[in-house]
Amino acid sequence: MSTPYTLPAAHPTPTAEPGTVYTVASGDLRPSANVTCWPTQEKLENDLTAALTDLGRTVHRGHPYDPGKGHGFIDSQRAGIEVFKNIPRDAPLIVVEGVWQYSHHVLAGLRDHRGPILVVANWSGEFPGLVGLLGLAGSLTKAGVAYSVLWSVDFTDRWARDGLRTWLETGTLAHDTSHVRDLPPLPEDPETELGIALARRLRDEKAVIGVFDEGCMGMYNAIIDDEFLNPLGIYKERLSQSALVAEMKQVSDEEALAVRAWLDGAGMTFHTGTDEATELTDAQLLSQFKMYIAALRISDDFGLDAVGIQYQQGLKDTVPASDLAEGLLNNVQRPPVLSRDGSRELYAGAPLPHFNEVDEGVAVDSVVTNRIWTAMGLDPATTLHDVRWGEEYEGRFVWVWEISGSVPASHNGGYDKSWSMRQPPMYFPLGGGTLSGVSKPGEVVWSRVFLMDGRLHVDLGRASAIELPEEETRRRLAATTEQWPIMHAVLHGVTRDQFMARHKANHLNVAYAPDAETADKALCAKAALFAELGVEVHLCGDVRL
Repeated sequence: MSTPYTLPAAHPTPTAEPGTVYTVASGDLRPSANVTCWPTQEKLENDLTAALTDLGRTVHRGHPYDPGKGHGFIDSQRAGIEVFKNIPRDAPLIVVEGVWQYSHHVLAGLRDHRGPILVVANWSGEFPGLVGLLGLAGSLTKAGVAYSVLWSVDFTDRWARDGLRTWLETGTLAHDTSHVRDLPPLPEDPETELGIALARRLRDEKAVIGVFDEGCMGMYNAIIDDEFLNPLGIYKERLSQSALVAEMKQVSDEEALAVRAWLDGAGMTFHTGTDEATELTDAQLLSQFKMYIAALRISDDFGLDAVGIQYQQGLKDTVPASDLAEGLLNNVQRPPVLSRDGSRELYAGAPLPHFNEVDEGVAVDSVVTNRIWTAMGLDPATTLHDVRWGEEYEGRFVWVWEISGSVPASHNGGYDKSWSMRQPPMYFPLGGGTLSGVSKPGEVVWSRVFLMDGRLHVDLGRASAIELPEEETRRRLAATTEQWPIMHAVLHGVTRDQFMARHKANHLNVAYAPDAETADKALCAKAALFAELGVEVHLCGDVRL
């Protein structure tokens, strides 16, 4: 049928070249991060190209290095859409990640791609390529896009080469996930009864999570739609970060200085200097304490049960980092904050759970954990960590779980074992301090709420935070981000590759218990609560019910 209208010329449909593998690289939204991380990305791509060439394939990079920008990353959603116009939709495609990446840069193209997709990362702690891989994996899982994953130090090892060969020959790559099992019938015990009772109360009485601007860090996987949240009894209060900045301006210097005095009295160490561009300054800290106070007051205004500050993007160009405020919010013992009229203390004697980077999977998890741990008389402080990296140490694989400063002080063993350092300038141009430390040894329940196959799921497992020699801790921090808090974690009954193959997010949530028996009981109550709410519950590794 002809039309009298003039249509724009259609983009020519590219044709896949036999024996050719196409590659793309999703990058950061922050130019400084892309430029700084480019050499590491370039090495990964060279290593992968060498491996693919040895396996008889030709590599076609889907977009060039940009000398004007100083990197070769896809750095926006529009850029990604344009790149994918020139990639044959049925071609084998590898997303190569040696850095943190914003998944929405490539999500539009990957949703429409019909050829096999592989996401690879370097096994390195220098920049969070592994975190980027897991974030994209979680996003693709939520989107219902088929994909495979693979990781290697340099793609010269047999395991990685065999994985590449399998994917090239079959279009898919399966890993061992036998550590995952569906929740069996729960015992009729006090923990099960507690979980069921708390679930019914949550559904009846409702909870509200405050979301300061959704969609942080390109994490499509971290957005849980109302249709999934509301049946749990959880609702969103959508807030603007501009309101947080406006509220900060109403906080007096005297109130902010009182927070600093409280922390000084509690023994926290602040590594300060005078150069705003490279050092943590008293002025940056004052702004962060005003944010802490402002967040509590706005949360009180809306009756929030948990709150998430995006920070990136927007706030990074306006005020110092949110991480110190976030860590304070997550702790039971913290500087007191009064209502605006001074008549009452806000959230007295309790944490206000903060879900870092507005990760709503963590929000759901933190609301649930807070209620169970509080009912059991345990420290309800929770936090998320990036699944950053890890290596063997004396015969055990010890993970580096690390996040940008939002841990509660109790996880470090107290404020006297916590410190604050300036955030790295490439991510945080206006500075601000962390709430950092080394997580204390102890028993941990870890978890992740995620979307898969159009349903909410949760993975639950156990881990031990262990103590490593100071020299080894320093080495691991130097190999990652030394300013950030770190947990040395050993998973119970889950290998490195099993965890990487299964985990559907860049983050996981952690909470401590005083001993193994109590941790097992708390996990059982948590499983019962989620199951009662209709969430698909999976147990990972060695879990005792």
